[in-house]
Amino acid sequence: MALMEVRDLKKDYRIVKKEEGIRGSIQHLIKPRYGCKEAVKGVSFSIEEGESVAFLGANGAGKSTTIKMLTGILKPSGGDVAIMGKDPFEDRIENAKRIGVVFGQKTQLWWDIPVIETFRLLKNIYQVPDEKYERNMREFREILDLDPFLGQPARKLSLGQRVRADMAAALLHEPPVLFLDEPTIGLDVAVKQKIYEFLRRINQEKNTTILLTSHDLNDLESLCSRLIILEQGEILFDDRMEKIFEQYPEGTTLEQIVIGLFNRRSCG
Repeated sequence: MALMEVRDLKKDYRIVKKEEGIRGSIQHLIKPRYGCKEAVKGVSFSIEEGESVAFLGANGAGKSTTIKMLTGILKPSGGDVAIMGKDPFEDRIENAKRIGVVFGQKTQLWWDIPVIETFRLLKNIYQVPDEKYERNMREFREILDLDPFLGQPARKLSLGQRVRADMAAALLHEPPVLFLDEPTIGLDVAVKQKIYEFLRRINQEKNTTILLTSHDLNDLESLCSRLIILEQGEILFDDRMEKIFEQYPEGTTLEQIVIGLFNRRSCG
């Protein structure tokens, strides 16, 4: 069995259907109407242990919704998900021990306490042994350059510092699976490179399985061996990274190919 199994995964949202203007607002108060939006439409894929997978798509394609279902944050409307044989929504507590998650737009750090205190709290929550905690902290401090801000509360960190701290927090308990949703959004080139070098290292040295969404398309070529492209809630491409260059030889960069695919879909 693959480390991650996704079969016919679906997610529907109930949305408000309301006419514009005062009349529409009054009508909605008296007799509200609702519709259904399909965010994810029967997605299927499997990921093996140690794979590093880029999960790409335009805004609204369903990437973040899919990741939230894989991490147990959202309950699917249909289909099946198994992470290491467990349903991530039904077994949320057990699943949380096996995964690390970094959302570029959000943080898991406690806002008003020093970053090092967040790490110590997470150590207790995940019951990380002292020796493993000290070993991982030494590595994170060196690779992610954490020392200059370990004593500062999260609210005082720059975006780059916060993302580096979030990356360490997500990996403190050495999870076999790491989900990253736009982890480098808004970061400068130097910080992005530091993050990607760190991800390559844990993938190669610790065999950590990585599923990553990002708009930094060309940076993903050196990190991810496999590419899944999602468009309008459906999988458009799923194969090894080099296959997309063979399939679409007219593009010289990954960014050109992906943009071309989206343009063809929208025109078709």
